[in-house]
Amino acid sequence: MNRESTHSDTYEAGLAMRRQVLGAEHVDRSLGAVTEFSRPIQELVTEYCWGEIWTREGLPPRTRSLLNIAMLTALNRPHELGVHVRGAITNGVTEEEIQEALLQTAIYVGVPAALESFRVAEKVLRELKESASNG
Repeated sequence: MNRESTHSDTYEAGLAMRRQVLGAEHVDRSLGAVTEFSRPIQELVTEYCWGEIWTREGLPPRTRSLLNIAMLTALNRPHELGVHVRGAITNGVTEEEIQEALLQTAIYVGVPAALESFRVAEKVLRELKESASNG
């Protein structure tokens, strides 16, 4: 957080970025499910992940999306991967670029992780296409 920003400013910037990338419906659903126990982690994610890091100018959002796809594959986090595949499409990443990022992970992270990520990404991409054709 820069010295001129308050925690509230950074949180609000993070909330705006999170909605821009992941969609207001997803973010509102996530925040709507917050309990007193989970509130601190949701606030931390919104303020620091989205407000401090995603709003930086050093990398464009599409690059951040591709990095997240690779890292979430490496960490074997399929739920978050699905969320970030959707965000990558929103950020202008193509299906081919997602495919290439996942192929890259197969070599550096491992084939089993990449296979699972291909399954998750393909499901999300299919859902996005179905939603677009129905909407």
